[in-house]
Amino acid sequence: MSTERRSREVTSLPEWAKRIHQEYGSPELDTLEDIFLGPLIKRKSGLRKDDLIEILLDSRALPKDSDPYVRGMLVGTSRNVVEILDENDDFRSIARDVIVELRLITHLRKPYIEDRELLTFEKEDMRRRSNLHEAAERQADGRDDNHVWD
Repeated sequence: MSTERRSREVTSLPEWAKRIHQEYGSPELDTLEDIFLGPLIKRKSGLRKDDLIEILLDSRALPKDSDPYVRGMLVGTSRNVVEILDENDDFRSIARDVIVELRLITHLRKPYIEDRELLTFEKEDMRRRSNLHEAAERQADGRDDNHVWD
C-alpha cells in the first residue's frame, strides 16, 4: 500500500479548476498532495490557504432552482465562515451552518509548516496586528506615551 494518495494530474482537474490553476502559476501538483499513511511525522493533510475546493450547500438555505455547489479557491476560514474566490472570480463568504460537504479538488500550496511565504506573511501580519492593537489602546486611554523614553 502506498503512503501517498494517487498523484493528481492537471488534466484530471475540472475545467473551472484548470483555469484557476493556470492563473495561479501552474504549480506542480504531485508535490503538494496529502499523505495520510505512514510515520506520523511525514503525514500531511488538511485544508490550506489557496486550495481548490467544491462546497455542497444545504438546499434549504438556497433560493429555489439554484445550484447547490460553490466551486473556487479557498481564501480563508474562521469559526463561522469559509471564504472563497469562486469560479466566476466573485468573493463569497459562506456560513459553516449551511455547508453539507466540502471537497478538496487539489492543493496549490505546500503544507503550512513547509510554506515559507505563508509563514513570513503570518509573522508580518502578527506584527502589524500588534502595532494596531497598541495604537488602539493608546487612543482608548487618551494618552500617547510615544515621546517617553524608557
